[in-house]
Amino acid sequence: MEGNQDRESRSSRASDSPGDTMNDVYAAWHEMLEGEGAGLAARVGELEVRCARQAEELLCLRSTLADALRRLNALEGRPPSAAPAAPAAPAAPAAPRNGSYAGSTGTPSRELRIRQPAYRETAKRTSSYGSSASSLPQRRGPQHQSTGSLQSDSPASSSSLSPAPSPSPRATPAPLHTPHPPQAYRSRNNSTSSNQSASPAVNSLTKRWSSTGDFGAHGLISNNRFTTAKSLLNLYSKPSQNGSILKHGTHTCQYNEEDGSMRMFLRGRPVVLYGSSDQDALDPAKVAPPPQNKLKLEWVYGYRGKDCRSNLYLLPTGEIVYFVAAVVVLFNVEERCQRHYTGHTDDVKCIAVHPNKLIIASGQCAGHDRLDARPHVRVWNSVSLATLAVLGATQLERAAACVAFSRADGGALLACVDDAPDHALSVWDWQRPDKGHCLAETKCSVDTVVAVEFHPLDRNQIVTCGKNHIAFWTLDSTNMLYKRMGVFEGRDKPKYVTCLGFNHNGDVVSGDSSGNISVWARGTNSVAKLLRGVHEGPVFSVAVLKEGHVLTAGGKDGRIVMFDPEMNPTGLENTIEGHYGGVRVVAEGRGSQIFIGTTKNCILHGDLELGFSPAVLGHVDELWGLAAHPTLPQFATAGWDRLLQLWDGLSHSTVWSKDIDERAQCCAWSRDGGVLAVGCLSGAWLVFEPASRQLLARHHDGAEPIQTIQYSPDNSLVALGSRDNFIYVYRVEDDGARYTRLGKCLCTEKKRRRVNYHSYK
Repeated sequence: MEGNQDRESRSSRASDSPGDTMNDVYAAWHEMLEGEGAGLAARVGELEVRCARQAEELLCLRSTLADALRRLNALEGRPPSAAPAAPAAPAAPAAPRNGSYAGSTGTPSRELRIRQPAYRETAKRTSSYGSSASSLPQRRGPQHQSTGSLQSDSPASSSSLSPAPSPSPRATPAPLHTPHPPQAYRSRNNSTSSNQSASPAVNSLTKRWSSTGDFGAHGLISNNRFTTAKSLLNLYSKPSQNGSILKHGTHTCQYNEEDGSMRMFLRGRPVVLYGSSDQDALDPAKVAPPPQNKLKLEWVYGYRGKDCRSNLYLLPTGEIVYFVAAVVVLFNVEERCQRHYTGHTDDVKCIAVHPNKLIIASGQCAGHDRLDARPHVRVWNSVSLATLAVLGATQLERAAACVAFSRADGGALLACVDDAPDHALSVWDWQRPDKGHCLAETKCSVDTVVAVEFHPLDRNQIVTCGKNHIAFWTLDSTNMLYKRMGVFEGRDKPKYVTCLGFNHNGDVVSGDSSGNISVWARGTNSVAKLLRGVHEGPVFSVAVLKEGHVLTAGGKDGRIVMFDPEMNPTGLENTIEGHYGGVRVVAEGRGSQIFIGTTKNCILHGDLELGFSPAVLGHVDELWGLAAHPTLPQFATAGWDRLLQLWDGLSHSTVWSKDIDERAQCCAWSRDGGVLAVGCLSGAWLVFEPASRQLLARHHDGAEPIQTIQYSPDNSLVALGSRDNFIYVYRVEDDGARYTRLGKCLCTEKKRRRVNYHSYK
């Protein structure tokens, strides 16, 4: 019996041992998997941190490379003074450099590069850092990386360097009436064009930089409707009952041989132009060859902050980017140099910066000529100034009101709001090979939309705001847009939600026209926190700083208030001076520096503790008067904002600014530069002494605006042309301080062409 029990116990132990062994193996496996899982999780977390650090390092390297290329181009674009000029071709005689001139006052000659036409669909350019003969390997990568050097062969680029220090504020005292000493002119855009060869000395120091051009095989649009019509080669004539009809671009002209007048239509209004009396044998149908010299944009004065928002950003190259008219300006405040993107055909209304800080999108409005200047968005490289994509050339109706890049996916998408009656919201995959593809489009709001932003943390989340609304959008996997309206929950609904921002938690921070700040919790459409009466008047800008603090700016009170990341007041604030206007936009600079764009078209820089000083000054209203000094590199401007300003052309700064209490229409210097005359809308005209800004004389002729003023060559007479069709002639006495009226001439349709300033001779 005992033997049988021993055998049974051995057999039972033998039967149990495989299960126990498997359980032990499973337990060991689970323990090993848990250990490996914990190790993998730790390593994944470490890799995520390293990836984030490497992304920051890559951004820093890209910005350093962009700045290095910009500085290298500035050095290479400055040829040695002893280098002889080479002829354009071996068989042709030596031709002067384009745009070179030398004034009698010692102004150094300036060399300008030939620029190609604005839209050239046959242009083909390489996308490498060097030329085809260069030994550098071609750089291939995603489109958000830089594809060229600072200088591009693209026609939509220019640059300029100012040799003088920062601009003077508006309270700068008047300078002495002495000519400027000659200064060395430095330009960063003196590279040789494709049809012009440089000197051997320059070639030995300069490398041919090329970049992605504006257009490749695909043009702006396929049917050539965007082809520019500014060339005289488009001029042709055909018979008509009312005389020959000349078609110059999109403007139809009628030429009358009897009185030598040209009738054309601008903005639907007929305009009659008369030729000069010394051109009796004028043949307008004759096509003249284009001039050899080309103009290059050297400097852009002013800033558009009166009616545009979110239009000031700081780039890693140290430049601030903003726009004026149809030009996007990249301005380095410390080095006093500018570069320009000139690819637009009409006024730019909005800009946005890619998350990599190198790509910029800018949207324009529709021009008066709908075929030549249709609204669209251009995406371009801020380093090479090369156009990467053109979007919405056929979809947008009125203007691109606001644009924004996506953030959570690295800037692959671009959102745009059309300023049409239904304010359509469209989302674009701008990196598609076909120059952009519209993923989704829907009606946004019947009311005005002033801002659009992608959520920085939630992919495919978009926020828009404007009159009477704030909306939260979701772009699903099928490219459909769904909207949730913001709910104010019984609180006072503002007339406008004026600006947007995102704190580090992903909450939406908005400002409204009542001066309140609202915090919308992430993922919801309800207000989580409301700060009432932060500003007197509307809040035009909300800026979230790198460390998490939030800056809010008022457009009426001019105050800039700092909050901590939890939107609690820190007590730190500042107020800009009233003559600069209210705050339109706030942009974070380097360190504690802040850039401020104002409602009076000024840009200030400084910090909250030390205050702010002007970096860019400009006019506020329409600018009609412009007069260059006869001997000095200075010019005067006068406009409807009642400001008369004197500018220095070498330092690109304001010498002085004076409020003349009249809306100005024109201005003119005397022949010796001793006095400055200003014609006004009321029919009055004023004479100032530029050194002291003292009013010397004031006269009034008629009730219509004074359209033009001209002094005679011997400075003894002055003529004023008024909109009432009279020309008023005065005798100049006492070095321009006294004026005696001699008479007036009636300008009729047939006599107007005979009136010219040669009669003074």
